[in-house]
Amino acid sequence: MSFSDLFGSGEHLRNLSHFASIVNLAAIDGEINDREEKLLQRFARKLDINEEEYAKVIENPKAFPLTGSNSVERRLERLHDLFKIIFADNEIDEEETELIKRYAIGLGFSSQASEGIIERSIQIFSGHLNFEDYRYLLEKDND
Repeated sequence: MSFSDLFGSGEHLRNLSHFASIVNLAAIDGEINDREEKLLQRFARKLDINEEEYAKVIENPKAFPLTGSNSVERRLERLHDLFKIIFADNEIDEEETELIKRYAIGLGFSSQASEGIIERSIQIFSGHLNFEDYRYLLEKDND
């Protein structure tokens, strides 16, 4: 029985694959902590992952292949989700950085583009914004 026979096709398979990517990132630094578990449960609801699928992904997240997207916005949304789970413990380590680079390329970003996006995302998520970026984000929200 194939992966798609078990879990359907189309958008749900992409969501399942994305959820498995998030689980991989949560588990890369060892055990999944309580905060990561809560985020995983939220992502499961957001991505319409049922309890049986959740258990299978938690058991073996590497069994679910990563799928890309033609939409840059969709790829950025997926990366944003991944950064949220990485920063659930308020830090990013080398293994997580390396894994998210691979995921960014797997999602369809070029190697060069992924480097820039990841570097910038780490600055944003770790709170290392310069004043100009801070001001831009505040002004953008007021438009």
